[in-house]
Amino acid sequence: MEFRILAPTAILGYGFPEKSFEAGLARKPDLIAVDGGSTDPGPYYLGSGKSFVSRQAEKRDLSYMLRAASAHNIPCIIGTAGGSGATPHVDATLQIIREIVRENSLRFETGVIYADQTQESVLQKLDTGEIQAVRCAPELTGDDVSRSTRIVAQMGVEPIVEMLDAGCQLIVCGRCYDPAVFAAPALRLGFDPGPALHLGKVLECAAIAAIPGSGRDCAFGVLHQDHFELEALGPQRQFTPASVAAHTLYEKSNPSLLAGPGGTLDVSGAEFKSNGNGGVIVRGSVFNASLDYWIKLEGVIKTGYRTISISGIRDPVFIRHLDSALDDVRDEVVDQYGAGVRLEFHRYGRNAVMGPLEPDPAGGEREIGLIIDAVADAPDTARAACGLARSMLLHYGFPGRITTAGNLAILYSPSDVDCGEVYEFSVYHLMRVENGKAIFSSRRMSVE
Repeated sequence: MEFRILAPTAILGYGFPEKSFEAGLARKPDLIAVDGGSTDPGPYYLGSGKSFVSRQAEKRDLSYMLRAASAHNIPCIIGTAGGSGATPHVDATLQIIREIVRENSLRFETGVIYADQTQESVLQKLDTGEIQAVRCAPELTGDDVSRSTRIVAQMGVEPIVEMLDAGCQLIVCGRCYDPAVFAAPALRLGFDPGPALHLGKVLECAAIAAIPGSGRDCAFGVLHQDHFELEALGPQRQFTPASVAAHTLYEKSNPSLLAGPGGTLDVSGAEFKSNGNGGVIVRGSVFNASLDYWIKLEGVIKTGYRTISISGIRDPVFIRHLDSALDDVRDEVVDQYGAGVRLEFHRYGRNAVMGPLEPDPAGGEREIGLIIDAVADAPDTARAACGLARSMLLHYGFPGRITTAGNLAILYSPSDVDCGEVYEFSVYHLMRVENGKAIFSSRRMSVE
């Protein structure tokens, strides 16, 4: 018995070559699955309800996937829809799906699984001692929960299996454990969760684990009872034992163990071997179910509004005095606008001012790329603080200065860019639950 999986891309909306996708379909997959996001882009997207990929890019990828799922009569599963997997992200993805279905005269029995958690339910778990911090994170407080704009829980395979049991061909998940969308249909058929979850761990990044790696190319996995095989679908790529083993270490605090909903994947005994055809065979992965079922929570709070200004500095004398200049400017901005303003300066790079005209590109510290980063409680205050810092640095007088034309080469006009709301993670903790389905709400619908 085997189960065949096509992973089109590392993140829905990253794209993939049409020829690679067609090569995957020619291998007769039993499933098309894709991870839609993660916390990698930071807390803003969860807080704002916006996706970190464009709607156009997401629709392009989904169009290929949905037409193929319909034509081949196989399931299509999307994890962490819209990038962060809260209700606005899931609903936005559903809107795109409805457009594609209408435009292509398709029809899907669809399951939708929401991952949002109420403040009240999380506070209750906190009161009963059923929430614990992940390693290196602070303990969760009731104030953290009450101030959170949104909180989602990371679902495992159980809610997905329930939707498959209900006859759904298309499943759209909120925040989801990345390997779950690949492993759930196989676990429903009785495959061993060790190889299934390990395969999902690799496929959720598609061809990133290949050589050369790419997040916007397809990968194909074949699951067997005691092992799995990987194949890159782009003709210029291949999986190697070293590349797959290296990717197995990816995003893990422990090289051998990967904790997830309901247990831990143990790859300490995994063996990686070439299949002789540009692919890899992996054996020995084991999933150990935990005594209690723990799920990760993710929540964010709004901490203000941001305005930035980007410029370059190429005066070597000013660069030597830059640290003291930035300290002086920060003190004056805080003095004028109050301690509630957070003003940071980020210094980057080399040769951004002159670019290809730089006469000595291998020279020493000739230039600094400077980002002024102002955060405040109100948009106008952030804008004013950034503008003050920029104007002060532009005309800052320093020892040895020989020109008054300006110290900054400002990249854009307008010089200051409003970035909108600022969010920070407030909840990044584990919560004990009754089972893998208890805290997730779902619904079935026909999309046509």
